[in-house]
Amino acid sequence: MELFSPEFTDGAVLDISYQADHDNQSPALIWENVPENVKSFAIAMHDPDAPTGGAGWWHWFVYNLPADIRSLPHNAGDVSGANLPEGAKQLFNDGGVRAYGGCLPPVGDPAHRYIFTLYALDTIFSDDDIPENAQTSLAGFIINAHTIDKAQLTGFLAR
Repeated sequence: MELFSPEFTDGAVLDISYQADHDNQSPALIWENVPENVKSFAIAMHDPDAPTGGAGWWHWFVYNLPADIRSLPHNAGDVSGANLPEGAKQLFNDGGVRAYGGCLPPVGDPAHRYIFTLYALDTIFSDDDIPENAQTSLAGFIINAHTIDKAQLTGFLAR
């Protein structure tokens, strides 16, 4: 499985429009070569370099993306959810919002890694599987247990 964006290449420096204090909009994402038995997808954006004592920072986590889609548009992570396909659910990010939370590395830090991970899943999750107020750690554990395949795309940003 492959994940890419028409807006940046793997390993590239991200545009400031993805920053929380600028446009704060998620990039368009496209995926290909999907396993045949996929029931849904999830996408997460994580900054493992955030100064949190080791946990990193979850900027975005969306799941129950339909099995027949192969892309998300620019700003799919809007807080309204209007740019996501029907049935998709956004978890609270580490900033406490059900939306994409843009990059915001501390000024002076070396460039942080922003890792987008696409999960091909063997199920569609109910509210009993992933509770509405689930933390990203719990959802990640559950999602990883149902992962058939995954792909990653990494961008870098420093301020």
